Amino acid sequence: MTEAAMTSLDRRRPEPLWHQAERAIRARIEAGEWPAGSQIPAEDRLCELLGVSRITVRHALRNLESLGLLRREHGRGTFVRSATVVAGARGLTSFSDEMAALGLTVGSRMLEQQIVPASARVAAALEIEEGEPVALVRRLRLGNGSPIGVQTAHLRLDRVPGLLDEDLSDGSLYGQIERRYGIKPSEATEIYRVGSVGPEDAELLEIAVGSPAFIVERLAIDPRGPFEFTLSIMRGDRYEIRSTLRI
Repeated sequence: MTEAAMTSLDRRRPEPLWHQAERAIRARIEAGEWPAGSQIPAEDRLCELLGVSRITVRHALRNLESLGLLRREHGRGTFVRSATVVAGARGLTSFSDEMAALGLTVGSRMLEQQIVPASARVAAALEIEEGEPVALVRRLRLGNGSPIGVQTAHLRLDRVPGLLDEDLSDGSLYGQIERRYGIKPSEATEIYRVGSVGPEDAELLEIAVGSPAFIVERLAIDPRGPFEFTLSIMRGDRYEIRSTLRI
């Protein structure tokens, strides 16, 4: 496939441009022109090749990442993912619902609640421009009074105006934004990595620096598109993933 072939998106087709862009990128991967482990062109270059906006390219890349074909590394770029096993189909629930289902008393402590400019990673996830204001909600999550994780949520400010005027320390954030704005996630993409806990998070989680943890990125989407991107640091000794596998 030549670069010219990637520009053959047809605006007259009923098929959305982001879906056409997704198919064009996927075709290169499946043809072996962008092999596993290789870096694909940057967003600006893909916009030129496909003749579409950055928002359209980001939508296509996000879908391919959720399918496990791509991985995005902050500060480095987007790479074709090697074959991997992604475990665990789970219900679309909040942390509060998840802990309650395990019989734990859910609690939170507000660490930070403010409007901040979107970083490059957050902007790419939420399909906005870098530097646009987002609502940041950072909380220490508790189970039966003991720390389980530190969660930092970023929400599109244009979807939740005035959210930070409320007390968000307790309860489900999803529950609050559904009641106030009618926003209910229809799907979410979660990426789990294993990492070690840094000094600040270790103190909050009451564990030693360098202790193992799950580093979890979650992107929540409703019919209008992505509205929340959350980074969680979950204690490895208090949080686990279980999968039921059937033939």
